[in-house]
Amino acid sequence: MIVTQTARIDLSLISHTNVGKTTLARTLLRRDIGEVGDRPHVTDVAESDVLIESSAGDSLVLWDTPGFGDSGRLLKRLRQTEHPLGWFLAQVWDRFADRPFWCGQQAMLTVRDASDVVLYVANASEPPATAAYVGIEMEILSWLGKPVLVLLNQMGLPRDAAHTGAEVQQWEAHVAKYPCVKVVLPFDAFARCWVQEGTLLSHIQAVVPAPKTAAFERLREAWRQRNLTVFDLSMKVLSRQVAALAVDVERIEEVGLQGKARAWLGAAANAMAGGARGAHPELDRAQAALATRLDRQVRVATEELVRLHGLSGKATEEVLQRMGHEFLVLRQADADTASVLGGLVSGALGGLAADLAAGGLTFGAGAVIGGVLGAFGARGLAKAYNLARGADAGTVRWSSEFLSSRLVAALMRYLAVAHFGRGRGEFVAGAAPAHWLRAVEEALNERRKQIEAAWTLSRSGAADASAAAVLPIVSVAARTVLARLYPDSSTLLIQADEPREPR
Repeated sequence: MIVTQTARIDLSLISHTNVGKTTLARTLLRRDIGEVGDRPHVTDVAESDVLIESSAGDSLVLWDTPGFGDSGRLLKRLRQTEHPLGWFLAQVWDRFADRPFWCGQQAMLTVRDASDVVLYVANASEPPATAAYVGIEMEILSWLGKPVLVLLNQMGLPRDAAHTGAEVQQWEAHVAKYPCVKVVLPFDAFARCWVQEGTLLSHIQAVVPAPKTAAFERLREAWRQRNLTVFDLSMKVLSRQVAALAVDVERIEEVGLQGKARAWLGAAANAMAGGARGAHPELDRAQAALATRLDRQVRVATEELVRLHGLSGKATEEVLQRMGHEFLVLRQADADTASVLGGLVSGALGGLAADLAAGGLTFGAGAVIGGVLGAFGARGLAKAYNLARGADAGTVRWSSEFLSSRLVAALMRYLAVAHFGRGRGEFVAGAAPAHWLRAVEEALNERRKQIEAAWTLSRSGAADASAAAVLPIVSVAARTVLARLYPDSSTLLIQADEPREPR
């Protein structure tokens, strides 16, 4: 019988005070721990929490330590601990005369004696050369004698690989003279993506003590299975939401001859005035019903994504609000599109507004289509409403063009949630950058034939069949996007046997 040798591996978060260790710890742990605030020494004692456990019984423990304040004084005191007077000052005098200073010393001694790897959280909002404390704190890290991974926090807006790489290189050059530093990684507490945690774990595994590498491999696999389960469930949420939209139909009630005449006159007057809607109340009602259901579907799906990713309910509205504000500037809508949006998006339809914005405002002339036979049989009326693409008599439904834009919006919403650090407070401004949209559109364009087939299938009205057709599209596209945004994660996300269509 083979007995598995289990192990406990300890990671310690260390940084200058008020750089964001506890915020990052909350993001990694996916639960609230400690206290955060915009003041020095919020954390005054070292606290530990289990980050991951394996089925064999291994554990990965994360320590949140007091931030460095007077780093130069701390370094001097730590070096004095080998001498009797220095020991007395550190263990007795400082405990009563300067407790925050004493807590910092105790935390460093704990890290030295118990930690396997140190994660140094750096403030990337200021150049390392201008932060005098960085060099001193590197000396402290060297004194600890542990391998160090530098995590660049407070990076601001998520940026493309070129900009991020340049910032990483700047820090790499600055800390190159310290052998304890093994790697520099971008890892923002507010806007990291979960796949970046996988990259972090791979670098940690490279430096853990040899007797613990097997245990760490089991921990990495436990992390991988947990996160891929969340990913798969997220893709099912998105596919169900888009499939429900694809099969949604609103019937239009028949009107009498007098009603048709009023509608035709209203449509003609509205067309001459340059308007896009409002000529027929029944059509307006049908469009509003579709829009209301879409708004509800977006909200429910976003709430489920937020829950799956271990975030609080507050994040749901923040995701929707940020998406609605950030994406409106990506593309300029034409007059007809603006008119349609102005009519549909009002009052409580914030989820719909965010979803439309996240798709780049590709509402299009055929956004709402419907049969124009029966109640709306006049050819001129159909043209005025721009609804001539429909085939079913007396119905209104979403066009294939619009449905494709909703795939874009669904994946953009997923990215917003997947990058949402639990942290402290509001979603970071600009958390939906243009290079995300380009990556999503490119990934979906590679699967356009599958997408067209899914919309054709949806016309049968079977929601389950439509969701089954949409699921592989969103799953493969999402993995493709994440792998392109974070190339280090490609082995985690991309399956070699996934078919791809030529561009």
